Amino acid sequence: MLRLITLCWSALLALSAQAAPQRVVSLLPSLTETVCALGACDRLVGVDRYSNWPASVRQLPVMGGGLDPNVEAIVAARPDLVLVAKSARVLPRLRELGLRIEVLEPQSHAQMRDALQRLGALLEIPPKQVAQVQQQAESQLAAARASLPQAARGWRVYFEASDGPYAAGPTSFIGETMAQLGLANVVDASQGTFPRVSSEWVVAQQPDLILISTMGASQLSQRPGWRQLKAVQHKRICALPPEQADVLVRAGPRWGDAAQLIAQCIQRTLTAH
Repeated sequence: MLRLITLCWSALLALSAQAAPQRVVSLLPSLTETVCALGACDRLVGVDRYSNWPASVRQLPVMGGGLDPNVEAIVAARPDLVLVAKSARVLPRLRELGLRIEVLEPQSHAQMRDALQRLGALLEIPPKQVAQVQQQAESQLAAARASLPQAARGWRVYFEASDGPYAAGPTSFIGETMAQLGLANVVDASQGTFPRVSSEWVVAQQPDLILISTMGASQLSQRPGWRQLKAVQHKRICALPPEQADVLVRAGPRWGDAAQLIAQCIQRTLTAH
């Protein structure tokens, strides 16, 4: 049955190869967000299980995860474009089925800008509209940088990306955002993009600010030595609910929002103390 559907759909694709894609499956949250930021949310016919912004995409059929997509569901959705990460193991299978795919997995600000331009071209979005999306994010970042209190400039920041704990290094998307705000990272670039660190290592670094999930923040008192941290003593902790953490870690079009979330948190911590 899957083969029959695929053959029929491949024939249709051949007839409309030159047309701008109107039925798009996105298997990476940052790409889903980019499609929507470009004003093409209505072209999405399926997303991965982690795509949750904007709210409207939560009503779309779920095609599994980026690493374990449901191939049969993807084919049944009759897409004329599938957006997939280069790390997806299913890439050869999707190619075998004759689906039109675009491999994109932005992990830096430069790669995100490239992905924005690439998707804009694929979807035939007017260049002016694509430029506006980027300019808005850049303006938000510039405004966030300007709003950062002088006392916080140069602060050394520890960003806990996930349990382990794993920290966000300077070469990560969030690390680049922090640097553009004028903040320093306690992680050295030589340690990698998302190095696993120990509680003792974090204590030795003495960060001025901690960015962490709300769940992680609730367990700080249980971590050895963390009460000795200046950031803990002065309550310079940004506890991020899941929806805010998504904005910060995803290499997507909301990098301006990410910068503003950090700046606003810093303003709150200084105002409160």
